[in-house]
Amino acid sequence: MRRLAQCRALLVVVLASAAAMVSTSAPAQNRLAERAAMIETIKGHARSSASAVEGQGIDPAVLTTMGKVPRHLFVPEEQRSAAYGDRPLPIGYGQTISQPFIVALMTDLINVRPGDSVLEIGTGSGYQAAVLSPLAGKVYSIEIIPQLGERAAARLAELRYDNVEVKVGDGYYGWPARAPFDGIVVTAAASHIPPPLVEQLAKGGRMVVPVGGPFATQFLMLVEKRRDGSITTRQLLPVSFVPLRGGGAR
Repeated sequence: MRRLAQCRALLVVVLASAAAMVSTSAPAQNRLAERAAMIETIKGHARSSASAVEGQGIDPAVLTTMGKVPRHLFVPEEQRSAAYGDRPLPIGYGQTISQPFIVALMTDLINVRPGDSVLEIGTGSGYQAAVLSPLAGKVYSIEIIPQLGERAAARLAELRYDNVEVKVGDGYYGWPARAPFDGIVVTAAASHIPPPLVEQLAKGGRMVVPVGGPFATQFLMLVEKRRDGSITTRQLLPVSFVPLRGGGAR
């Protein structure tokens, strides 16, 4: 009888394990489908925003990377069902995770190459840094809200984005100790293009930054520093970002 009871207990454990495997594998497969649908939406936006997108569309390397990054792990649990939708989502403290197309566009515009050093201003949930990580040599990210910065750093480390370094600080002034940067991505709207970031941009480098007040039209701007050190700027498309916080942003 004791042996029969043990066999029955073992069967219960096996069946429970099998059920757990089914319950976890199904959502994983659904997430793959959601990411694939997200990529197709990004491609559609790229076709309709041809004036802002360079070349033949978003770089396939960027799309491949975004198809692998688990966006749902970078949003609050209550938002995960909407993680791959075509819109920004709240992440707490008055901040948001950007619309997937905007993440793809900003990543594409700075022309990240293997070995590049990239600076991100506004870590937020860590998603943009995760997208940049496989494309660049090193990613430096600054977040002014300590709770978000610490949470993002822990999440990025847990997911093994080992070439990302996060610090809490005022991103308006950049990260002089790590400069120059081949690319800079600013994920909050400034009233003007921050001079310290232009200074820290490497020759031949690019920066994308939304510019405009919180109650005015914002535009995504592309800033390029030519090999001779001269600066060019180009207005791309209207956007809506949370305001850049910090001493120089007021």
